[in-house]
Amino acid sequence: MVKKTTFVAGMSILLMATACKTKDVKMNAEKKETVSEKKEVVYQVFTRLFGNKNTTNKPWGTIEENGVGKFNDFTPKALREIKNLGVTYVWYTGVPHHAVIRDYTAIGVSHDDPEVVKGRAGSPYAVKDYYNVNPDLAVNPEKRLEEFEALIKRTHEANLKVIIDIVPNHIARKYEGKSNPKGVRDFGVDDDVTVEYKRDNNFYYIPNIPFQLPDGNKPLNGESHSLIDGKFNENPAKWTGNGSRLAKPDKNDWYETVKVNYGIRPDGSKDFPELPVGYDKLSNKEHYAFWKGKSVPSSWIKFRDIALYWTARGVDGFRYDMAEMVPYEFWSYMNSAIKNANPDAFLMAEVYNPKEYRNYIHLGKMDYLYDKVETYDKLKAIIQGKTPPDGLSYIQKGLADIDVHMLKFLDNHDEQRLASPDFAGSPEKGKPMMVVSTMITSAPIMVYFGQEVGEAGNENGGFGTHSRTSIFDYVGVPNHQRWMNNGAFDGGKLSQSEKDLRDFYKKLLNFSGHSSAVMGQFQDLQEVNRQAALGYDPNHVYSFVRWSDTQKLIVVTNFSSESSNIFELKIPADIIGKWNLKDGSYTIKDQLYGKSTTQLQVVNGEGKASITIAPLESFIYQL
Repeated sequence: MVKKTTFVAGMSILLMATACKTKDVKMNAEKKETVSEKKEVVYQVFTRLFGNKNTTNKPWGTIEENGVGKFNDFTPKALREIKNLGVTYVWYTGVPHHAVIRDYTAIGVSHDDPEVVKGRAGSPYAVKDYYNVNPDLAVNPEKRLEEFEALIKRTHEANLKVIIDIVPNHIARKYEGKSNPKGVRDFGVDDDVTVEYKRDNNFYYIPNIPFQLPDGNKPLNGESHSLIDGKFNENPAKWTGNGSRLAKPDKNDWYETVKVNYGIRPDGSKDFPELPVGYDKLSNKEHYAFWKGKSVPSSWIKFRDIALYWTARGVDGFRYDMAEMVPYEFWSYMNSAIKNANPDAFLMAEVYNPKEYRNYIHLGKMDYLYDKVETYDKLKAIIQGKTPPDGLSYIQKGLADIDVHMLKFLDNHDEQRLASPDFAGSPEKGKPMMVVSTMITSAPIMVYFGQEVGEAGNENGGFGTHSRTSIFDYVGVPNHQRWMNNGAFDGGKLSQSEKDLRDFYKKLLNFSGHSSAVMGQFQDLQEVNRQAALGYDPNHVYSFVRWSDTQKLIVVTNFSSESSNIFELKIPADIIGKWNLKDGSYTIKDQLYGKSTTQLQVVNGEGKASITIAPLESFIYQL
């Protein structure tokens, strides 16, 4: 979810978790149980925008003016092309039914008040009904669930797997479960609203005080609408999604959502069973057994049932929004239940506090966490010329015990687009960043649709801002639309440079997906070459090795957009020894384009290779 708010200080108490300094061994039982044996590639698509062919892009435009993509736009051809890019999972963002400004009363869906909806198309992180899907995405809104189930089937037929969002921390201000399975009660219907907190209440309340709209909010950009009257009926007021305890939240709060109660008392203490000491070392099966028969808060059960509902319908995994705002004991409960139903489920989450990473992996049983505040932020600083690349090695060392769990990305719906002037400034500058973030880790790599053809997010959708592709508005995505080519999905309208960029992504992702070395060992070459390599430019060049029993790789990349670098790369004796190389000459050839071949000369147990690297160029040399 887009972070447009300052968190309320009181919530910091709610989010405190006991520090857990456990160590992970790369080949331990948990890795075998939960983590893939090959490099996974996640392709995030904003489902509403992927198939939209309309290029009008009027700010605050309606669905009729600016268009919208549908589930059916993911044709077998489109999915084959995504698969051929090297992708293994498609994350369909914005699928669960969220609040929108559109009349769907004919199919039994109530109106949403524009004063508690962001944008015209609505935030995908203000879910209104977890047992159905966004009617905007269906050709026939009444059959929207069937159309999504058909998309799941098509995705599987393309040998791809399906991820959707679950947002346990908050739900839409007006949640209405119109599609609940038999016996499922809506959030909040059984709450005692006379108290601020009760364990089995689904929400936190501000008793006897009605909700008030934030000052300065301008719904629909000031357009008149029958439901815009300066009020929203909620009495008593609930805590807002980001933790605001005010009946009148700020306009920068997540005012369109309400905070879900997981049994954390307002003073931050826990009102549920805690995991015994040592459970950080135990398996999903053992976590599942621990929770069996335990009394847990109502919200835990509701979200577990939601996840299992979608798992039963063929969804292969989930991306959890703002996971660290929910206690890791709940994640243990929910994730172990999902793994019990589908041991291969792919579970990834937003967690931005490095001190909590190991808690959410080992105790919360997450497969993957965003590596945002370390690797992503460091790469952004490097390409913007603010820091040399050496820090990447220190980050890798610090994450070594959990490296396999730290999903890498350069672009997603929350962040500025990689090619935007506010980030890298051009698609070409993203290339060395992409090589490093893909090859430096055995964890999955994620690509946001349009990234592979240089989308820069220049459109003004209305509520959304420049440099990000809006998730709140009906807009088109120009570079992606040129690749889509009116539904042909053949890149027919791309420029030559855009075609070349996509070819780069395709080669890199497919190579990494079939590389045993990228799932093996890592060692940095930066320190030894900074000290010893003749001509090596450590302010712009970064190098490292990856290897397995069957494959040896040397990765060299140049972050400079201006300077070539000619140098003699040193491979230290300890690596030569680990690779069992005798003195002699070994041919190493680049695996991205095959244009660069050089010799690794091993003399007295140390290696050297002559390298000439152009601006923004990268080599993945294979022995």
